[in-house]
Amino acid sequence: MSAKKTTTAKQTITRDTIISAYMEYVLEHERIPKSVYKFCKDHKMTEAEFYTFFGSFAGVQQEIWNSFFDHSMQLAHNNKAYEQFSNQEKMLTFFYTFFEILTANRSYVLFALQEHQDMMKSLNQLKGLRVHIKEFAGDLIEDANQEKNLKILKQPVSIFSEGAWLQTLFILKYWMEDTSANFEKTDVVIEKSVRAIFDVFQTTPLESVVDFGKFLWKERFGSAQRPSQN
Repeated sequence: MSAKKTTTAKQTITRDTIISAYMEYVLEHERIPKSVYKFCKDHKMTEAEFYTFFGSFAGVQQEIWNSFFDHSMQLAHNNKAYEQFSNQEKMLTFFYTFFEILTANRSYVLFALQEHQDMMKSLNQLKGLRVHIKEFAGDLIEDANQEKNLKILKQPVSIFSEGAWLQTLFILKYWMEDTSANFEKTDVVIEKSVRAIFDVFQTTPLESVVDFGKFLWKERFGSAQRPSQN
């Protein structure tokens, strides 16, 4: 009998397989690929297959962050109680989940954000994430505004959605520098910052803002030598 001819089925190239290959390459080589041609050759795909999903490596980088956001929202909505959460609880749930995903991909995230000396170049990859965060926060704010009878009490969506994005950047920077076990201090920052921004939004007493400020002061300067007691 003649031997049967064996063939290896070609891997189907998808958006996710390209993202996974890119992240793996970056982590192994500690640099971005030098060319789409070489990257495709190394991963047994054609340039045409790559360009079906992305126009450049910059597009891959942005889509990675979009994927982090999408996965976070999917996990949040998998909680059957999510729709009954208050707006503050929804934002807390998102941030906790989002930073859990970042932690699972910490090596890549740190490389991606520290690759350039110029921070603005690093932030270019977050353009899509910024849009998603602002839309998410804007929806929460619009929902809260509907509950306010007086127009004067309604808050401008654009200002608070931009505030939510700046809050995201602040927490991200804190998380990058956090050395606590399981990044417990980042969890504290998330809880206090979300509570503070919602207190501002609801025009309630700003005790939580002061509390948040005290926490940050303690984290930055609490390790300074204290005067000895007699």
